[in-house]
Amino acid sequence: MGSMAAVLDTSAAPAGSAQQRIAPQLPTTARLFHATCAFAVQKLLLPPWIFLRKVKTYIISPGETYPDQIKAYPALKHLPVRIFLPPGYDRTSTKRFPVLLTIHGGGFVLGNPWDNDPWNRAFSSKHGYLVVSLNYSKAPGSPFPKPVYDLEALIQLVLADTTLPIDYDRIAIAGWSAGANLTLAVSQLDTVKLHVKAVVPLYPVVDFVPTQETKCAGRRYKPDLGGFRGKDKDFLLAMSPTFNWAYLNPGTDLHDTLLSPAHAKREALPKNIFMIGCELDMLAPEAWRMICSLAGKRVPREDEVVGRQMMAKEGELITGNDDRYAWEEVIKMDGGARYKWLLVPDQVHGFDQDSIGHMVGNDVKCLKDAKMKTEKMIEIIGGWLDDVMDVDK
Repeated sequence: MGSMAAVLDTSAAPAGSAQQRIAPQLPTTARLFHATCAFAVQKLLLPPWIFLRKVKTYIISPGETYPDQIKAYPALKHLPVRIFLPPGYDRTSTKRFPVLLTIHGGGFVLGNPWDNDPWNRAFSSKHGYLVVSLNYSKAPGSPFPKPVYDLEALIQLVLADTTLPIDYDRIAIAGWSAGANLTLAVSQLDTVKLHVKAVVPLYPVVDFVPTQETKCAGRRYKPDLGGFRGKDKDFLLAMSPTFNWAYLNPGTDLHDTLLSPAHAKREALPKNIFMIGCELDMLAPEAWRMICSLAGKRVPREDEVVGRQMMAKEGELITGNDDRYAWEEVIKMDGGARYKWLLVPDQVHGFDQDSIGHMVGNDVKCLKDAKMKTEKMIEIIGGWLDDVMDVDK
């Protein structure tokens, strides 16, 4: 649930158009429908989900992935952060740790920072980072650009918190889905960009301009996988029009780089970006195009399909000798920059989240493959951040 991202509703685009410039004013009936859907999800479906998550956290597996601290800063009491301290942390020591700030997904409408507790705990424990899971106000009550500025304010509060063992020379931001979009957006703001050395967007929505059909044209489908992964329709399609209605006020410029980071100039973003996509995800093509553009590589066509039709080995990432899946470009001019791409084969949007089990049901093969690839991806991300930020271990 927490991994869904917004995708442009094609009903808003003129017939035969592959793009649109501004967010449209939808008909009254459509607005009422989307408002009802958003209300039902936020007020009727989400509370039981939260209750079940708390039961799992406090009763079934207490303390397993729970954060070390939950802190609400007075200026933003409604947006508490979750803090994961690295192994060996000693309150009496002056040792500082590299920091990974994380931003959860949920189509800008759903999601909570605790959605990523297992991932954040695993990363902190594996790589010795201080991980801080951030929060933001949700649409439709807080449409674009409110969440971006919520995060800007919250990041400033976290970085000003003298009780945290922050190494101010080694700060990175990662996010998932809608949270990955916000990661790329907030890191463009001078107050944040000044501190951030690297950004890791995981399966982000980066461009609200192309229509839904255009986004789907570059998505890979693999029916031979069977189960949830073998479906012929992307599961993001169901709620994407509601997410768009909630997040985008009519008249919003869809080329705004805080909304569609793919349209940002290279110099507007942090210099080190590790973009991660999922092969079976309609958002992968736009992430692929963006990172290729930043790296100065050939930019794929909008209808160019990601990945390959052949299935990968179970649990394996393809990390060498195939630019469709993995590469890194190091740019030495203008102070240097590094751009890295990783496409996770045979997996869907949100594969690395705890909520994947609720989406795929009893698809055991999908779940096993997802778990193995999540562990390997966390290993790769940590290694790359250590290298980029010159972490001494």
